[in-house]
Amino acid sequence: MGKKYIGYAGTYTRKSSQGIYRFVLDTEKATLDEVEVAAEVGSPTYLAISEDNRYLYSVAQDGDFGGVNAYALDRETGSLQYMNGQLTEGAPPCHVTIRDKELLTANYHRGTIELHQVNQDGTVEATSSNYQHEGSGPHKRQEKPHVHYAGHTPDGKYVIAADLGTDELVTYQMNQHELVRVSTLTVKAGSGPRHIVFHPNGKIAYLITELSSEVIVLNYNAETGSFLEKQCLSTIPEDFTEKNDASAIHISSDGKFIYAGNRGHNSIAVFSIDEETGELTLIDHTTTGGDWPRDFVLDPSENFIIASNQHSGNLVLLARDAETGKLSKLNAEVSVPEVVCVKFLNH
Repeated sequence: MGKKYIGYAGTYTRKSSQGIYRFVLDTEKATLDEVEVAAEVGSPTYLAISEDNRYLYSVAQDGDFGGVNAYALDRETGSLQYMNGQLTEGAPPCHVTIRDKELLTANYHRGTIELHQVNQDGTVEATSSNYQHEGSGPHKRQEKPHVHYAGHTPDGKYVIAADLGTDELVTYQMNQHELVRVSTLTVKAGSGPRHIVFHPNGKIAYLITELSSEVIVLNYNAETGSFLEKQCLSTIPEDFTEKNDASAIHISSDGKFIYAGNRGHNSIAVFSIDEETGELTLIDHTTTGGDWPRDFVLDPSENFIIASNQHSGNLVLLARDAETGKLSKLNAEVSVPEVVCVKFLNH
């Protein structure tokens, strides 16, 4: 028997988008529908949902101010109720994550990682720690730091940040709500690290690089918070010579498959994971049915992936074979203008 899942889509609001959109995935009918505006907010490009599904946090922009908003989430109806926001002068962040009562943002334009404490009622406090990155890289888009991701390690001991501008993966320790830098992995110059996911075993991580369109397999040392590179694979076919910016990376919960988004090639690359080593083998590319897939998400059943194509403004449903890991495009899509990221409630 199929189930229905409520999902949320974050967007840019440069043209016609009004903010955060809500939609429904029907796994029995394999359809996407019931698209509606869940919250009107400026460019909520990335979203995060609290572990207990009671709150949703979004990137927010209001004129010359940027930061995060907090919403109370009704799990039955999926409705969002604005609670509060923390915006400061300057560009908004590009990424937000939450773990326990700690909310982290990565700011591409400012080159910072910022920590916010979250109150018992779900409201978010002003920044308690702000770490400014320094440096640059050889690519024309690496004129300064561009932090693209910030999140906790699975063991909760460290915070890590991927910096597209400096080709670094930086590890921090938390010292009484202060970020303290403890380790730095420098990857290939000009590669542009963007996002990272961890294997369920907590020992291996997969870093996607936007500028070089690669996935770097890393050993994670939980004692020191440091990383070591062990493999690097392209996310695009060898014969594809047009512009490509790799985007999102996600892993199946069984730790058997990695999925990587390609903007330009407009595909999701599928990799199988070696059980012993954690290393990857490319097995397929599947079209995302639109232009510029900035993100995608595995649904809670993991029988589907929803791709979010920013330039064509559509969410596209792909079926996922849990045995082979392969994806197949279904004849199901909905329009969401300027769509960036997609999130489901935690199940």
